[in-house]
Amino acid sequence: MLSIYFGDMKKAVYDTSLYFDNSYEDEWITSELAKKIIKDVDKSEVISANCIQSPVLGPITPRTLSGGTKTLILMLHDDSRIFNASMCGDNCAKWILEIAKTKDLTVNLRHTMNFGKGNNFEIKILNSGRIVHNMKEYLDEAFEYV
Repeated sequence: MLSIYFGDMKKAVYDTSLYFDNSYEDEWITSELAKKIIKDVDKSEVISANCIQSPVLGPITPRTLSGGTKTLILMLHDDSRIFNASMCGDNCAKWILEIAKTKDLTVNLRHTMNFGKGNNFEIKILNSGRIVHNMKEYLDEAFEYV
């Protein structure tokens, strides 16, 4: 299940890009879900753990991935921290929901992320303890804290 805490959170990693650059492991990049995330969010193809083919930049290392992609990969593979999902754009929302299907995932948000109109989901808002199931419920709850 996805749990969200809105606002300042002392335990959260805010500079996810810097944290990623100094902590990622090669197998994180080559996992099947990470490859799908990289393809969808950054429109790039994983060649190997150290080489990703970007249509804009050419061959890049994982350190050159977007901040949103880095944050998603951290959420996927590093259970030791809570990450600032505000580093992600709305194009990452579906991936956050997807990762939360495979494990309990807690993220910090400092804005209202668009999880998609018409989508049904289950998100626990940690500030209140309320569980929301759609964008209307989510926004009603989020606006209390953001």
